[in-house]
Amino acid sequence: MNALLSPVLERPAIERPNAARPPLRLVPPPRVVPPPVPGPPPDVAPFEPRTLDAELPASGDGLATDSGIGEDARLLCAKLALCVIEILAGARPLDQLGRWVSDSVFIQLLRRTVIAARSREVTGDEAKRPRVRVGEPLLNRLGDSVVEAVVMIHQPSRSRAVALRLERHRMRWRATAITVL
Repeated sequence: MNALLSPVLERPAIERPNAARPPLRLVPPPRVVPPPVPGPPPDVAPFEPRTLDAELPASGDGLATDSGIGEDARLLCAKLALCVIEILAGARPLDQLGRWVSDSVFIQLLRRTVIAARSREVTGDEAKRPRVRVGEPLLNRLGDSVVEAVVMIHQPSRSRAVALRLERHRMRWRATAITVL
């Protein structure tokens, strides 16, 4: 090993000019003081978050503004129905729904997507985004954490119904059954 290092070790040291380096000074970074955050005015009540299924107070005319199911479940049903139709048409990848559906629903949609893709391939049709109008979801509460819904999807040539079952999973809704009729 010394034989390999001997040419390196026997080399004369490189002479550097006697330019002295200035000594290193460690300077702390400047202190940044954040501006003071004013508190809420004394006449404003502090914000209190609501749960997703919280009952909204009745409006002045005596009609309740929410059925207790929550707008998040209603909106999710409409969006899921639209996404399922777009997935079957080949305009949207199935992976985008992975977070919102259970494993069994994902596998079921994967099978239908493969069948629809083969059908388009045989007929020579191309995958394109369908023109649709999403109807108002009809929701039915089966318990504290289960909602079943039907959403009508209207297309120029036909109308379809998408039936969904949503269940609470870790404080959010997840579709455990989806059927397209």
